Amino acid sequence: MTIWYEEAGTGDPVVLLHSTAADSGMWDGVWQELTARHRVIRADFRGYGRTPLRADGPYSDSGDVADLMAELGVERAALVGASGGGMAALELAAAGLATRLVLLNSLAPLTPTPDLRAFWDEENRLLEAGDVAGAAELNVRTLLGPDADDEARGRLLEMQRHALEVQLAAHPGPEQIEHEIDLARIDVPALVVSGVLDLAFFREGARHLAATLPQARLVELDWAGHLPAMERPKEIAALLLDHL
Repeated sequence: MTIWYEEAGTGDPVVLLHSTAADSGMWDGVWQELTARHRVIRADFRGYGRTPLRADGPYSDSGDVADLMAELGVERAALVGASGGGMAALELAAAGLATRLVLLNSLAPLTPTPDLRAFWDEENRLLEAGDVAGAAELNVRTLLGPDADDEARGRLLEMQRHALEVQLAAHPGPEQIEHEIDLARIDVPALVVSGVLDLAFFREGARHLAATLPQARLVELDWAGHLPAMERPKEIAALLLDHL
């Protein structure tokens, strides 16, 4: 299966991997700036945006992206991953497909913190009650920092609600493969970005990634929540271009 993707621009390839609270639309605010300087590819994981949730067997988001890169003739690329997309970026980097990394409040191989568990519990309670809109609104309140404007909040609500509806309709859905990652062997330049206003799990994860990846640099944004690319896109575009 080929996941939906879009590409634009010329130059060194950059692959944008979205949060599992959103879809590839989360990159709209940085798209123009990045494509002016690079060949940029963004995709929707299965069950998000314009990619349906179906599979003939176990799959992984990173495997889908690896297949897409091969189809497009991209041997290696700079990988920019947000939240769950950060884990896919790490898996691709572990497979030797990264020239460099940017990890925006990425998932990390750590035990969930109490605040993350409480968030998951409330989301599950709402979904079990059939309140998909409420679950989507919970994600917007939890994940976007105060600098996000009304347009960004409405866009995230739309993306999250669509993803929840698609995934619930396909429940229990195909099995996803979990890959083992040795962070210490991912020896490429890595920019690890942490939002000071994000959940503790992601702040701790950023510090762990920065301490473990051999060529990592940690940047803590005192204004940012979980999705800074939707909160201050111009600032994040400049940060990305500086690292890329």
